[in-house]
This record gives sequence, C-alpha cells and structure tokens, in this order.
Amino acid sequence: MSKQDNLFLVGLMGAGKTTVGRLLARHYGCTFYDSDHEIEARTGVKIPVVFEIEGEAGFRKREEAVIAELTTRSGIVLATGGGAVLSAANRENLKKNGVVIYLRGTPEHLYERTRHDRNRPLLQTDNPLTKLRELYQQRDPLYREVADIVVDTGRQGVGGMTRILCGKLDLLKSGLPLSDAAD
Repeated sequence: MSKQDNLFLVGLMGAGKTTVGRLLARHYGCTFYDSDHEIEARTGVKIPVVFEIEGEAGFRKREEAVIAELTTRSGIVLATGGGAVLSAANRENLKKNGVVIYLRGTPEHLYERTRHDRNRPLLQTDNPLTKLRELYQQRDPLYREVADIVVDTGRQGVGGMTRILCGKLDLLKSGLPLSDAAD
C-alpha cells in the first residue's frame, strides 16, 4: 500500500471534513469513511450519548481503535473527528498511512457553521465561540504537525475547496513539490 492510496482529513468541527471527504472519494473512486459515523454505527448510539455514558476519555479510546483499523485499509478517504489528533497513536497512524489534509477554519467561521448543531458535545457550553477558540489554540499545532496539505476553508464553497485540493493532490501524486501546500 502506498501512502498516496489514502486521504485523511483533519480539522476542527465544522471545517467541512465529511462533505469534502465525500466529494474527494467520489472524484478518486475511493471508499469514504467518517470516524464519528463509524463509532455511531458500532455503538448503536449518537456521539453525544457516548460522551454522556463514557465521557470524553471513553469516546477517545473508541476513536483511536476505529482510526487504527481504518488507516490500515487502502483506497479510502477518511474524515476524522476534530479531536482525533489529540492522540499520538492517531497522529502516527494518519501520517504514515495516507496523505493528511488539514481543513483550517477560523473559530469565528466555524462557530457560524456549528452554532445550531446539537450533535457536538464539546460545544454544549455557555460560550461555544470561546470553546472553539480554545480548541483551535490547542489543536492547530497538532493538525499542522500531521498535515501534508493545509487548505483554509474561509468562505469558499466545498466545490471550490475540493477543486483546489484535487489540484494539490494531483501535483503530489505526480511527484512535483507542493511549494504552496500551506496556503
């Protein structure tokens, strides 16, 4: 298996990992997985219920097991949960088994996308924007550590973002340097 056979998306909640991942999988003829959806399918309950019963530590343990398994497959696109990079084992599995794409969004922009979503346990606080800022400060260095490609989500649509990514991925697959990989 070549590292380039797999694409792994990382980034904060609301960055568009699932939507962009599905488009990339369709474009490249790969199988799409979302680690959160896999956890829900295996437990039979939604992510907030896993958090409620097992806490964040229990959820992270399940997430690590799912990512360890999925990253051994070939020909997949995987959208990870926003906190997947907190685990050193996850970072290692992502980095060594695929091309890692960091969809980077500002906390303010991500807040606009997620503020009405009740399926995000970490944002069920009095001030979700402050929480997103904290998560960004904590996780951005980890996303950058594992990323082969960084794309700012900004206000562009998923179609435009996917086209940019396909161009960068085609450059990468052709062996040309990604001099602008972090734009």
